[in-house]
Amino acid sequence: MASILIKAILAGGAITACLPATLAAPWRDGHHHGYPGHWTGTDITETETTHKPTASPTTITTTPTSSSSSPTLSSSAPAGIWQPALGSKWDIVLSTALSDTSSAAPIIDIDLFDNSASTISALQSAGSKVICYFSAGTYEDWRSDAAEFADSDLGDALEDWEGERWVDLRSTSLRSIMSSRLDLAVTKGCNGVDPDNVDAFDNSQGGLGLTEDDSIEFMNWLAGEAHSRGLAIGLKNALSIIDGVIDNMEWAVNEQCAEYGECDLYAPFVEQAKPIFHIEYPNGEENSESVSSSEKKSACEGYQDSDLVSTILKKMNLDTWVQEC
Repeated sequence: MASILIKAILAGGAITACLPATLAAPWRDGHHHGYPGHWTGTDITETETTHKPTASPTTITTTPTSSSSSPTLSSSAPAGIWQPALGSKWDIVLSTALSDTSSAAPIIDIDLFDNSASTISALQSAGSKVICYFSAGTYEDWRSDAAEFADSDLGDALEDWEGERWVDLRSTSLRSIMSSRLDLAVTKGCNGVDPDNVDAFDNSQGGLGLTEDDSIEFMNWLAGEAHSRGLAIGLKNALSIIDGVIDNMEWAVNEQCAEYGECDLYAPFVEQAKPIFHIEYPNGEENSESVSSSEKKSACEGYQDSDLVSTILKKMNLDTWVQEC
């Protein structure tokens, strides 16, 4: 149903969409990292939508219509905030600073700290929108602001991620650091931000007793801070909090929903015509560039609204190699 609705919207029709009831599913460990890249896919026309601001989170509602009239989809975001189109082409590169800005995707997700303002400006001059990645839910001992984190805000170490620990999303001190990171994103000229690791609740509560409600409250707070600075923002993984934050998000970033059979849970984003930027790692940690036709088909097809999801195939280290569906 969602595919039919959104295809009509993209074709210029007027369709009503209802936000579904809270989703229920078994949740897995959703922590991943990504790294910046060269685009080898086909460009599409990127659209930017400016919506009227609202005093409270937006809801999607249905309006009764006669059989001869068309229902309408209504969605809003703060005025002047970039809203990428459903199905937009994209890429993500986080392994290193991006050096070649001439062949980037129409939307490119790169590391906030590793890339300069001049790199971001060059990308935008070449026609790309830039999403700046940072970890909002963990401490990373190699970051330039690492000394600002209070010991009392640090939780468990992340398995397989040396030098990284969960942080207390409820902490005023932690939020001050994240506000400064948003300021840095503004200074560097980012169009939006990709805050990672907001799912401690699904990872032994981060050793800090963090809950889904804590992540919902934190992401809605972070969205308000981002929007007040003119930055767009998306939800990274953390599928079980979608319903609690979607009205304040401009997109979702997901890793491996096809592999884990979770892509259908992104129906609320499709129904609000907000893109799902989706990554699959067909070769796992092997970081091989060889992808079979069956692996590509598994990553790109066979789940709800797969033709509307912005799927790319990457190596686990998120370097510049990419394949699109």
